[in-house]
Amino acid sequence: METDCTRDDAPVNAPAERTPPCAEPAPLPAGTRLLHIGPHKTGTTSIQGALFGAKDRMPAYGVEFPATSRHPMQAVLAACSRGGMIGDTTPTERHWEQLLEQVRATGARTSVISSEFFADAPDDATVERVVGQLGGDRVHVLVTLRPLARIMPSQWQQYVQNGLRMGYEDWLEHMLRKAPYEKPNPSFWRRHRHDRLIERWVRVVGADRVTVVVVDDRDREGLMRTFETLLGLPAHLLRPVPDTANRSLTLAETEMLRNLNKEFRGNGLPDELYSKLIRNGAVMHMKNACSPASHDVKISTPAWAVAAAAEIGAEMAGRITAMGVRVIGDPELLSAAPEPAARATAAEVRIAPEVAAQALYGALAAVAAAPPARAGARGVHQTSSKELVKVLGRRCLERLRRH
Repeated sequence: METDCTRDDAPVNAPAERTPPCAEPAPLPAGTRLLHIGPHKTGTTSIQGALFGAKDRMPAYGVEFPATSRHPMQAVLAACSRGGMIGDTTPTERHWEQLLEQVRATGARTSVISSEFFADAPDDATVERVVGQLGGDRVHVLVTLRPLARIMPSQWQQYVQNGLRMGYEDWLEHMLRKAPYEKPNPSFWRRHRHDRLIERWVRVVGADRVTVVVVDDRDREGLMRTFETLLGLPAHLLRPVPDTANRSLTLAETEMLRNLNKEFRGNGLPDELYSKLIRNGAVMHMKNACSPASHDVKISTPAWAVAAAAEIGAEMAGRITAMGVRVIGDPELLSAAPEPAARATAAEVRIAPEVAAQALYGALAAVAAAPPARAGARGVHQTSSKELVKVLGRRCLERLRRH
């Protein structure tokens, strides 16, 4: 089994004594700035929604949520020198400065900042800058983890939502078997080689200011209870907030989008149009309007990749528990290997007509009104479909620029 991409030497800064795994949560000191860095697909959206939903009630218990939205993504992307999603406006340093102003306004009170994009910090210097600007010694880093085998399908379909055209099994081959394991998504292992992620932050803040929470998917609200304990909040103050826009796509939906990505790229359309029409038009409306049914086929990971993920997870768990960080939950869950699902037939992954209709409607609803036809212009029936797509793309882009 080729998993060289996951090997490394002993962890840095490994202490002589180990913190016992599965340590019970204990409240953090008053005035802590709790920095939740994700990574992606580890319950970040649910906890961000719960924190934002309780934003007005937490100050009564000495806790602030210093952000004006559920997820200050633009600010964190700017801080980590990352561009936005395909076609989106590039974040600026001003986004980050605005978040810092909100954090500083919390004064000596406890505060919590959450974004999975902190896990994309490219180097130690960026981590040091982020920690220093957020409060230095007051910062306590929280990392949430799930089994790699459960993260992979979710992360793949998320990449497809940002323009990826590669099929799942081919993508797994590249991530697990094809050195240097960075194509087509170099961000995957930076986020999800979890032991190395934690090491990067330990090098800056020290092991005593890092807490790792191993999420147990069998306890749907366990993560919220852990946050309440760490922040000194009463039980059940944090409640789930429904967010259909963040649901994962089914296999059929993902395959429809992946093939649309191929057509989009093949016609050379601009990224801005993808952001407007596809991700924030077709896909967003489809996810809001359609809920997966029990018969819809989910994305399943082949047995060889599940086994590889379990092996990597076991190695990561051993390295993490040797770092001296506080670990809440069972590290052995990181090597969990879910039973591979039976391979779906082509008929089973066909998208339902109503789902396709909602996706199409979402794209149409996002299209700005086309300008009036010019005199002498050719009719639609006289123009090739490829040329029509290009014309529509130019018109929509011009409209976007005017607004």
